[in-house]
Amino acid sequence: MRIGYRWWIVVCLLLPLLAVARAPVASAALPLGGGAGIIVNGTYCTLTTIGHDKTGDLVGFTAASCGGPDSPVVAEGSEDLGPVGTVVAADGGLNYAVIKFDPAKITPIPDFAGFVINGIGPDPEWKQPECRLGAATGDFCSDNSTIPGPGPYMYMPRGDYQPGDNGGPVTSNGLLVGLITSGMRNPGGGEWVVVPSFQFTHMTKFSRILDDVNANGGPGAGFAPIPA
Repeated sequence: MRIGYRWWIVVCLLLPLLAVARAPVASAALPLGGGAGIIVNGTYCTLTTIGHDKTGDLVGFTAASCGGPDSPVVAEGSEDLGPVGTVVAADGGLNYAVIKFDPAKITPIPDFAGFVINGIGPDPEWKQPECRLGAATGDFCSDNSTIPGPGPYMYMPRGDYQPGDNGGPVTSNGLLVGLITSGMRNPGGGEWVVVPSFQFTHMTKFSRILDDVNANGGPGAGFAPIPA
């Protein structure tokens, strides 16, 4: 009887420990920031930036070509989490989309993969230095790259481009100035004029995107990125 009693005491002591060992461990929220790869309704793209709008919602931006309203958003490499956000607004003219994120799944950061976004900058001037980060081709900086285009658009020569870069952030002096929307390749010179082939990255000025969301007053209005 004494042996049985002692074993019963041991079992009683071990049961709580076994329960703790078997309890699922809560996973930490996924760090996500501008330049991160995202999958929007099956389309591979890049997150422009992340922060809060005037309502306090955790929101971010990407290109509208990635997906329209109600499109689920999954983080690249963390597909097992399922959707971490949903597109809640989009504008095809300026080619931007607003994503509302689940704060229980996401930790917003200002320096994803070392690419820092310290705030929103003014529109860059002719040949102003710029850097960009696309999930498909990585980061690229140029000392004299800005080519202002008509209206809300601008261009950045050199560097690689792939469709997965759409939505990627463009910065100058660490401040967000643009959103990558597309790209094209200059075929180079002909028989008499030899000009090397290179890429052009097309972008929408982020100031125009903010003007539009603020005018609409919906998701994304009053947006401010996570401070560095």
